[in-house]
Amino acid sequence: MTIAKGPLSHVRVLDLSRILAAPWAGQILADLGAEVIKIERPGAGDDTRSWGPPFLKDADGKDTREAGYYLAVNRGKRSITVSIEKPEGQKIVKALAARADIVLENYKAGTLARYGLDEASLRKINPRLIYCSVTGFGQTGPRRDQPAYDFLIQAMGGLMSVTGERDGRPGGGPQKVGIPIVDLMTGMYTAVSVLAALARRNETGTGDGIDIAMLDVQVATLSNQAMNYLVSGKVPQRSGNAHPNIQPQDVYACADGDVILVVGNDGQFARLCEVFGHAGWAADERFATNAQRVRNIGELSALLRGAFAGWTRAALLAALDKAGVPCGAINSVADVFEDPQVKARGMLRHVPHPHGVDVPQVASPMRFAEARLQTQGAPPLLGQHSEEILAELGYDAAGIEALRGAGAI
Repeated sequence: MTIAKGPLSHVRVLDLSRILAAPWAGQILADLGAEVIKIERPGAGDDTRSWGPPFLKDADGKDTREAGYYLAVNRGKRSITVSIEKPEGQKIVKALAARADIVLENYKAGTLARYGLDEASLRKINPRLIYCSVTGFGQTGPRRDQPAYDFLIQAMGGLMSVTGERDGRPGGGPQKVGIPIVDLMTGMYTAVSVLAALARRNETGTGDGIDIAMLDVQVATLSNQAMNYLVSGKVPQRSGNAHPNIQPQDVYACADGDVILVVGNDGQFARLCEVFGHAGWAADERFATNAQRVRNIGELSALLRGAFAGWTRAALLAALDKAGVPCGAINSVADVFEDPQVKARGMLRHVPHPHGVDVPQVASPMRFAEARLQTQGAPPLLGQHSEEILAELGYDAAGIEALRGAGAI
């Protein structure tokens, strides 16, 4: 595995989490150079290992046990299998926690306390430890004991109520976002939180406990839609692809296909009108300011749809790009990785995998001038580093075999 020399190359992370939200945070930390040790259940491992197809194919073209879902979230980590139900397994976790800077876990509230692996227990061993618990609903409140998944939280947290086409329109109704956005945003907030605690520890010398809830994250990321409601008292409604506060922003049909238009200010709107040969629209009192365009978007959109229909996509995109008006094609996922800008930024990379193939990885978007990120190792096989990690803890071959015989690893 590539030895990381990123800005967190001095940091050790014990990753007791599985599925997506907290493992995403662990991968961010690994991308930044941290040593991340992933604890997995013997024989089964992280649930996402089986969340396929698709599965990675080996050198013979046969499916492996490595699902694409798992491969998206776990690069740069080392995997050790540990049964936390066994006293021997608990001893291993405690030994790793004693050496760690950060612990990530996403068990149901109270679960790890049964095994002496909760925050209070581990911080007695290592007072400098930053212990971050990631759950659906947090450590307090009436739902603290309930499980949660991204889809559920998208619904409960209001996101689906503002996502999708309006009722009464073809395809109208609530929609979830096409990626597990709450999991991903929870992972981002988790990474930010543990790094903030790490910075504070540099000043105080003591660790901290962090409580991250997916529902809290989704409520926080309602952002402008939340404030739209809180300042007006009006409940936001689904508006398809149209922006609720800035217009014109929507999908429009050219003669040969759809494009998206993103006008962000009055100057851009004036230049859009000039490209269409209707400079007068920008002076029309119905459309002269953004607030008026939002109020009169029905009339404006009808005019724009007629104008768009007279152009091909390529010609219009070229004209609007020259005019400095944001407009773009709607790319498929395949199109994304063929985009010249995405290629130039090196967002798709391949790393060697133990199954004898190169596994594709979407690169970290973080770029540092002084502490450049290296391409991390492939997501590990289940228990790939068990013996290596145990040896670092002082176990000899006989001790490791005894652990195996006791079902602890």
